[in-house]
Amino acid sequence: MRPETTLLVPFTKQITKQRLAMNFSFKRSTWLVATAIGAITVLYACATRHASTQSLVTGDAASKVYVPPGSYDEYYAFLSGGYSGQIEVYALPSARLLKIIPVFSQFAEDGYGYNEETKPLFQTTYGFIPWDDAHHPELSQVNGVPDGRWIFINANNTPRIARVDLTRFETDEIIQIPNAAGGHASPFTTPDGKYVVSATRFSVPIPNADVPIDSYKQHFQGTVTFVTANQPGKMDVAFQILMPGYDYDLGHAGKGPSDGWFFFTSYNTEQANTKLEENASKNDKDYVAAVNYKKAATCVAEGKAKTFPSE
Repeated sequence: MRPETTLLVPFTKQITKQRLAMNFSFKRSTWLVATAIGAITVLYACATRHASTQSLVTGDAASKVYVPPGSYDEYYAFLSGGYSGQIEVYALPSARLLKIIPVFSQFAEDGYGYNEETKPLFQTTYGFIPWDDAHHPELSQVNGVPDGRWIFINANNTPRIARVDLTRFETDEIIQIPNAAGGHASPFTTPDGKYVVSATRFSVPIPNADVPIDSYKQHFQGTVTFVTANQPGKMDVAFQILMPGYDYDLGHAGKGPSDGWFFFTSYNTEQANTKLEENASKNDKDYVAAVNYKKAATCVAEGKAKTFPSE
């Protein structure tokens, strides 16, 4: 579900832009790394060809990752399922598949999304949506350190964030993000564990209106959404920050000297709306958006934000 209204903080000087430093030395370093990897591969192949004919079965590679019955792996790996809409949990180093956690797609094995307890999780303002494209699993934090209580994951197609309880490895909550199109740029957690953050991948008219697409630069805007997520069962949109109508992607909260700031990469600063492969690649550089979310929260508390219908 999503709220009927949303508090919006206007784009101000608190949100700064800094050009990305995509210089030749970075590209050169990347090429050198790729070349080095290729060389290693070739050398390994040559060495293997001239080595004694030792079977993979009799080698010791398997023993290095073997975890005997009754013993536990050292780590869990939580992997986004992409178009499956789920989270896969693998044990490391054994690489055993421990569990598939149903999140955004129905899962017939245990009735998830079919029974009366879980069907409401798939209700959106667009109706019953029993599938999605899931990305970016992110652990909850306390004092900037992952604490293992919950893991959050996004739904890219119908912008949503889910909370998974890691005491049971089950999805507890799903919230829809308003004033957004595409939920890829989420769900990134703040160091104090108070918020998970989602930016819109594609800008939309705010408030929602039927406007000509060729007025994109005049009427379309992005949003960065802060969802309270530090109490189970109470995920809610705290506020949104209006942003320029770019496309936002990966983000991370600042720590230490940059505590209170949140950073997002962006693209399509051209604000193109046709032939994006060509028209959204004309600028030499895009921007990093730096948002002081603690000052934004103060503005909300002081009544300086505006209430908009959630569309």
